[in-house]
Amino acid sequence: MKRNKIRKGQYGYRDAHKKTQIRNVSVFAVAIAAILIGRFFVTWEDMKKMMMITAILLVLPMANLASPMLVAWKFKTTPKDFYDAVKPYEDKFTVFYDLIITNTDLIMPIDAAVIHPTGIYLFCPNKSVDIKKAEKFINEILIGWKLDGNAKIMVEKENYLNRLASLRDLTEEDDDGSVEYITKVILGLSM
Repeated sequence: MKRNKIRKGQYGYRDAHKKTQIRNVSVFAVAIAAILIGRFFVTWEDMKKMMMITAILLVLPMANLASPMLVAWKFKTTPKDFYDAVKPYEDKFTVFYDLIITNTDLIMPIDAAVIHPTGIYLFCPNKSVDIKKAEKFINEILIGWKLDGNAKIMVEKENYLNRLASLRDLTEEDDDGSVEYITKVILGLSM
């Protein structure tokens, strides 16, 4: 029986992605260890050198997999009670969970992102994130894609849930076709 893969933006993605990254890094680590151990059983010097070079070259892709894993290690999947509070809005709006948006200065865990014609509403549980800087970063990206720069990041759970409750339902007149592009941009920003 084939399990459904949890995709970026779905609830549980952070934990599922972390398990996948651990598995991939482990495969590389086992391969490197096997090559280095195998060197001791080879008598031909040129083959020993080739095995050493192969092991060294395998370290680079392993490091590329391990570095984002280490950055995101402390961020777990969105708490179930918060997910249950946001889930009813999935019928009305586009909602994403378990995102981690990064740039050179910021690492923002986004527990929920709701896309609405009046704005993109993001909940970041990390109160130490510079909200003004983070909003400016996301809005500049949106404007660069010729979209409205109207992203709002909130760090208080109650304020976020109250804002979602105050959003009006979407009508066909509200659909300007930008939701699809905003979805691609937001998911593209997330690791």
